[in-house]
Amino acid sequence: MKPRPSAAWKDLRDAWAVMSFYERFEEVIALILSGVIAVIVVISLIQLIRLAFTLLWVDAFNPLDHTVFQTVFGAIMTLLIAMEFKHSIIKVALRRDSIIQVKTVVLIALIALARKFVILDPDAGPAKIAALAGATLALGIVYWLMRERDEAATRATQS
Repeated sequence: MKPRPSAAWKDLRDAWAVMSFYERFEEVIALILSGVIAVIVVISLIQLIRLAFTLLWVDAFNPLDHTVFQTVFGAIMTLLIAMEFKHSIIKVALRRDSIIQVKTVVLIALIALARKFVILDPDAGPAKIAALAGATLALGIVYWLMRERDEAATRATQS
């Protein structure tokens, strides 16, 4: 018995027939990008496991050592950023969103800034920390405003 494809893939197949050439092109590019990012995520995960194993068994992992903490959590957050990218591309490929959403890009930028704070050198100057904090605050406000706009639009359509 042949397994039944998910509803999203069935919708994609149905929509394919009515897509323009450029929409099909975008779809193919999104699927290829998704595959490339999936490979990167798997390779990054293998590298993270190797790193953690090496630190745990060979180098006597000390999570209180700032350098070890930066290395491990920097790798974890890099993996999370790649997964969020993949998630946003899959939404486009499955036609849940027509284009990459600015809100998603802002969210990924916030995650990247959080990663930067985690791996920040303890000797970083106040100007660098203030600049990163300002960028984080600005992106946070933009994300909040976009979320509020989306929620207001949802409430308006439900009323």
